[in-house]
Amino acid sequence: MHICYLDESGCTGMLPAVNSPIQPVFVLGGVILDQQSIRAVTGALLALKQRFFPNLLAAGALYHDWMAAEIKGADIRKKARSSSRNERRFAYTVIDAALKILETHKARIVARVYVKPVGAAFNGAAVYTSTVQAVYATFQEFLSAIHSIGLVIADSRTKGKNAIVSHSVFTQRFKAAGDPYPALAEVPTFGHSDNHAGLQMTDFICSALLYPIAAQVCCAGHMTDITHISEHYDNLRTRYGERVQNLQFRYRDGDGHWRGGITLVDPVNKLSAKALLS
Repeated sequence: MHICYLDESGCTGMLPAVNSPIQPVFVLGGVILDQQSIRAVTGALLALKQRFFPNLLAAGALYHDWMAAEIKGADIRKKARSSSRNERRFAYTVIDAALKILETHKARIVARVYVKPVGAAFNGAAVYTSTVQAVYATFQEFLSAIHSIGLVIADSRTKGKNAIVSHSVFTQRFKAAGDPYPALAEVPTFGHSDNHAGLQMTDFICSALLYPIAAQVCCAGHMTDITHISEHYDNLRTRYGERVQNLQFRYRDGDGHWRGGITLVDPVNKLSAKALLS
C-alpha cells in the first residue's frame, strides 16, 4: 500500500495588485510513500529535528514529543532568503537532509503550482478541489503501474472545506460511468501534520522549495511588493531543481503526452513547469 500526503503553501485568496503583500502563488502538492517506509521516514525526520534544531524542545523531552515539534517549511524559506550567509547555508543543509530522506525511501512527488493573475478572480476553492482530483488521477496511474493500492491523507483545514474536497472525489467515484480511481481505497481523509511525518515532509517540498522558486521565477518580473520574492530563491532552483525533478512521478497518457509530476498554471507569463526546475 502507498500513501499520498497532501499539503499546501500560499493562500487561496485573489491577488488585488502588484504592490500587494498577499501571496502571489499557490501550491498544492503530494508526497507518495510506501506504507512500509513510513516508520523509517518518521525516524529519519525526528533525527533531522534533533540534529539541526536541538533547542526546539526542552532538555529531557520524550522522543515521541519530537513528532509534534514541527519545523515549518516557511521558516526554512525565510532563512533561505536571509541577508546572512550562515542562515542561508543552514537552510540549504536542512533542505539537503530532507530531500535525502525522500530519495532514500524512493518517495515520489506530484504537485500543481498556480500563479495568481493580478487584479482578477482566483477561485481558490475550485483550484484546490480540481488539484486534488488531478492528484488522484496521477496517483491512480502510479498505483496501477506498480500494482498497489493507495490512500490520500491531506493536511486538515476546516470541516466544511475538507467535506467539499472529499465529496468532489466521492461524486467522481460513484458516477454511472464507473470509478476512475479503482486503486484508491477511499476518498481523501484528513490528518494533522503534528501526527504525520509524511505531511511534514510534504510541507518541506511545498513551502521551502516549490513556493519560493515559483514566486521568484514567475512573479519577480511584475510584482513590486517583494514580500514573497527574493533573488536568493534562485539558488534553491539551482541547487535542488534536478533533485526535485528526479523525485517526480510522471507518465504518458493515451496520446503520448507527459502528465503528472509538477505542473505549472501561469496565466501571467505563460511559462511551463520546466522553468521552475531547470
